Amino acid sequence: MSIKRIEVGPRMSEAVIHGSVVYLAGQVAKGDSVTAQTQAVLDQIDALLAQAGTDKTKLLTATIYLADIATFAEMNAVWDTWVSAGNTPARATVEAALATPDYKVEIVVKAAI
Repeated sequence: MSIKRIEVGPRMSEAVIHGSVVYLAGQVAKGDSVTAQTQAVLDQIDALLAQAGTDKTKLLTATIYLADIATFAEMNAVWDTWVSAGNTPARATVEAALATPDYKVEIVVKAAI
């Protein structure tokens, strides 16, 4: 079975397709708030899924990392307007130290193609 990589870099690819599944790397974005960062990350996810030939209606799993779990409701306010009703993925949300203090949200998803 072939493997296709999207936006390949020296350390990682932004997405990898194997079989009928696309695996996205953790997506982060700069912004002044959890709301702004969450929206920017979800926009990036939409773009990568489109490059892979799929979309958010085919999400299988999502893992959301928050620098501060107290921002859970703020992130969910954006997520809830973005996620496809009736097509919600299996999901986990955890608090974690992210790569830099500037990042407040990181999201990793897998989707069917």
